[in-house]
Amino acid sequence: MTTKGKLIVLAAFTKNEDGDLVPAFDPRQVDTEERAKRDARMMADKYAGIVAWSREADPAIGEYGPPIVLFQQGEVPELE
Repeated sequence: MTTKGKLIVLAAFTKNEDGDLVPAFDPRQVDTEERAKRDARMMADKYAGIVAWSREADPAIGEYGPPIVLFQQGEVPELE
């Protein structure tokens, strides 16, 4: 039997010399949605874009639900 969990991620982006959006750091997994939103708000002014999102996940069988944006500011690429 598998149990579904929730994947909660925080990602930030900067622009390179050509003006292209690039990850500021590897996406970070966060424990709770509230913490992801709080951390994203605190970091928002430091990056070209920041997004906190979550999705239902069952990694054991490779099933992932659609991403749900919890907080977004600035420029971020489209979530897959």
